[in-house]
Amino acid sequence: MTKLLLRALAGETLPTPPIWMMRQAGRYLPEYRATRAQAGDFLSLCYNPDLAAEVTLQPIRRFGFDAAILFADILLIPQALGADLWFVTGEGPRLSTVTSADDLARLKPADQVDAQLSPVYETLRILSRELPRETTLIGFAGAPWTVATYMVAGRGTKDQGPAHLLKDQDRATFTALIDLITEATIHYLSRQIDAGAEVVKLFDSWAGSLKGRDFDDFALAPAARIIGALKARHPGIPVIAFPREAGDRYIGFGKATGADCVALDNSVSADWAARHVQVDGCVQGNMAPQHMVTGGPDLVAEAQRITRALRGGPHIFNLGHGITPDADPDNVARMIDAVRSA
Repeated sequence: MTKLLLRALAGETLPTPPIWMMRQAGRYLPEYRATRAQAGDFLSLCYNPDLAAEVTLQPIRRFGFDAAILFADILLIPQALGADLWFVTGEGPRLSTVTSADDLARLKPADQVDAQLSPVYETLRILSRELPRETTLIGFAGAPWTVATYMVAGRGTKDQGPAHLLKDQDRATFTALIDLITEATIHYLSRQIDAGAEVVKLFDSWAGSLKGRDFDDFALAPAARIIGALKARHPGIPVIAFPREAGDRYIGFGKATGADCVALDNSVSADWAARHVQVDGCVQGNMAPQHMVTGGPDLVAEAQRITRALRGGPHIFNLGHGITPDADPDNVARMIDAVRSA
């Protein structure tokens, strides 16, 4: 096995960690903006395999990252289940809402998502042909809790209040929604692997707002179910889990879910992660995305500090969250140089 990312995921401690970035194909790159304009709008870009493959390849050509992540969106699953999805310029996604058992009953079964999602699988097939041989191809999906927060609220919310309300007032319906998303996600990621994904990642962007039993029921248990099912169908497939802002619940998350790597946001320190999370296996992260905007000596120092803190075990260098549209591409190149020279 020569691909650096796969070696780290297999538990190998490498002299230089493999590097990729969340949202590495995105608005901070002029070539992305040009391709998106060509597509017409965001969803058209997600569902155009040639253009989605092109924007996935752009950061690989420019920076030589060790991995490419499929260009898609976590809200394609609700759309494939029958929810209406559209994007409002400057404001983000909007969805038809699921707030009752009747709303839930109107959604499609989990195994009927392919009619909508087949262009995504074609994007992966193109990428598996066109990526450099040393570059790992990552597929992904949103974790059930995070996807559910959008489906219940019909949009992104700061505190995920509508989902918490439904969870607390009608736990049976909320649990059934989580179960449907879980099954659809297993199917979706399994088809991504069939199409060429060598690794898959589960993004639980709002995991940090779950506490206690709710974290166990709606972040940890669905992740374990998805990962267990994928590994049964695709023995050896590595999975990265990202329960963002989980804090102390990062500890043991990999072991409890079967994830091969736990991705960390930048609310925890790399030194803490080395002591508490990396002891169980590979960790990914966790530089603050703001450094990609501000640059300078602080960027170099922080990239090297994280690299050194996590050099005692398997580590994939990444940001603690997605790169922001106002980032400077030159700072990305500086970060890569800093990590590789640390």
